[in-house]
Amino acid sequence: MFSSQQRTRNLEVSDTIIKSPRSFLMAALSSLKMASLGIGATSALVNVLALTGSFFMLQVYDRVIPARSLPTLIGLGIIAATLYAFQGILEVVRSMLLVRVGLSVDERFGATVYDSLALFPARVQVHGDGLQPVRDLDVVRTFLSGPGPTALFDIPWMPFYLGLCFLFHIWIGVTALAGALMLVGLTILAERMSREPAKEAAKIVSERMALAEATRRNSEAVLAMGFGHMLGARWDEINSRYLGNHLRLSNVTVTLGTISKILRMMLQSAVLAVGAILVIRQEASGGIMIASSILLSRALAPVELAISQWKSFVAARDSWSRLTRLADLISVDGREVALPKPEKTLKVENLHLAAPGSKNSIVRNISIELQAGDSVGVIGPSASGKSTLARGLVGLWPPVGGAVRLDGAALPQWDPHALGKHIGYLPQDVALFGGTIAENIARFDPDATSDKIIAAAKTAGVYDMILQFPQGFETKIGEQGSALSGGQRQRIALARALYGEPFLIILDEPNSNLDADGELALSRAILSVKARGGIVVVVAHRPSALAAVDKVLVLTNGQMQAFGPKDEVLRRTTQPGPAGPQPVRLIIGGEEMAQ
Repeated sequence: MFSSQQRTRNLEVSDTIIKSPRSFLMAALSSLKMASLGIGATSALVNVLALTGSFFMLQVYDRVIPARSLPTLIGLGIIAATLYAFQGILEVVRSMLLVRVGLSVDERFGATVYDSLALFPARVQVHGDGLQPVRDLDVVRTFLSGPGPTALFDIPWMPFYLGLCFLFHIWIGVTALAGALMLVGLTILAERMSREPAKEAAKIVSERMALAEATRRNSEAVLAMGFGHMLGARWDEINSRYLGNHLRLSNVTVTLGTISKILRMMLQSAVLAVGAILVIRQEASGGIMIASSILLSRALAPVELAISQWKSFVAARDSWSRLTRLADLISVDGREVALPKPEKTLKVENLHLAAPGSKNSIVRNISIELQAGDSVGVIGPSASGKSTLARGLVGLWPPVGGAVRLDGAALPQWDPHALGKHIGYLPQDVALFGGTIAENIARFDPDATSDKIIAAAKTAGVYDMILQFPQGFETKIGEQGSALSGGQRQRIALARALYGEPFLIILDEPNSNLDADGELALSRAILSVKARGGIVVVVAHRPSALAAVDKVLVLTNGQMQAFGPKDEVLRRTTQPGPAGPQPVRLIIGGEEMAQ
């Protein structure tokens, strides 16, 4: 899934995209060949019809005025109006096609971007608020749906217009060519001056949004402890860098855009002047003088538009580059064979785990094997690797060594969506989603049945609690479950972990927010899973969570110190209290566990 060949191939594609505006646009349209052909054909017709104004002026000055023929003028006017109407229709069609291209790109990357929000924090070290892929998709879609791509489609027609200028007269062509070269030079200058500020802008925006989101989520702590002004100072510093970068990038675009506009108007006047000289010397007609001025304006308009849209183009190009990397990194090869439901063993073989983006192992050389109906408590002092092991057992953190196997199959061999149905996971930091209690318990499964939801709630011991709410299972819990207490959130999250009777259930500090009734319900839930042949792993810092488990795994400094039957392991790792055998203190790795 993350092979070096994939990364190398994708980086080569991205480098090609960065080097050329046209290659970026063609890459964006590569999977939409019919749309690309349609836009290209429409652009060709639009640029041919754009000659209407020039040739109308040419005919008026060279035919109508000398002949003083009103019928000829009326005929030319009807023809010109018809051609202008067709041009307008084609412009609308091209714009509508580009809007649909933008939507198609969104459809192509939408699922990838959403998957990255869940996958990336467990695979790589994420900087900022982690929402950069969402912003990248918005930027690309907005650019492709706007006027920028039309300029890139029209620029290749510049030689055609310049060639017509040379057909009018050699000096008109030379003047137009000189102006075109100057505008192309401005375009290259815009690229060089805006590339680095654009890259820096993406980083600062991500950092800025991360602080804003963190402040919003932790507003209670900020207000209660009164350190909002300190975060405000940090916000001012980040915002100052953001505004400075925005100003530099805008200055480049505005300055070069204004220069290109003034230069184009000067060139039009220059072509008129050259044409006037040619008319005086009787080397050209008045119609050619006017038509060449209009023709030059049309030839240079796409370049001027491209410069004015350069800020958007650079942002879209960089966003597209990141999206192509993203799609390659999280691509999952299709599984031709669907593995059967696991129902026998969980085997951990020489497991080594490290945090995303780190090479330093937190958990080292863990080897255990559990059979259906087994339950194990993972205990140890703080920072001993308990939660890391939990993440590894459910496949959140891929091993840097060793393997986790269900019925002999390593976790990467499973289809991720199919594997999720066989795993129940209660993380240490409980997070629910905005919606109803029923939706959260059912993991937002649209095909969930009432029987399965109620069964999970009863197994978790929250059925009666849910019925106490005015709307029962249809109660809206708000974002992050804000309408619930910490204990209620944890118990509903436990029901979510039990939904569908998964084979492997990992509970990380499941009793951290529970009262006595909640802990009793937790023990009953563990016993229920064991009775139906599931496997339960309970990560605990409080021995009360171990009441229903049969085995205990002791971790210290990321390594397994003991593993075996609960009573035997606890006997070896406990010491009597100062006043005699009671109370019992659990000493692991020199640290006393809370009771």
